[in-house]
Amino acid sequence: MDVNRSFAQSLGVDYPLLSDPSKQTATAYGVVDEDQPFASRWTFYIGANGRILFIDKQVRPTTHGRDIVRKLGELGIPRRGAARVPDRAPAPR
Repeated sequence: MDVNRSFAQSLGVDYPLLSDPSKQTATAYGVVDEDQPFASRWTFYIGANGRILFIDKQVRPTTHGRDIVRKLGELGIPRRGAARVPDRAPAPR
């Protein structure tokens, strides 16, 4: 989606962001179900081979950008660019 692409670019990230209005993907990943209609705020780190490397179930919006950078380093994922991690992410439009 163009909105997600623009938002990712505004953050300086070089990976796709998912939009899931049907909740099909969220249901498949177990973050929504009949008892919990709104997605849990989890981050899934998925390797190039499509396997889940780590699931962060303790997302803190105020530090999440830095947390992502740290976790990617721990997982041995090489940096692909010199994107600046903002102290606070701008709100999506």
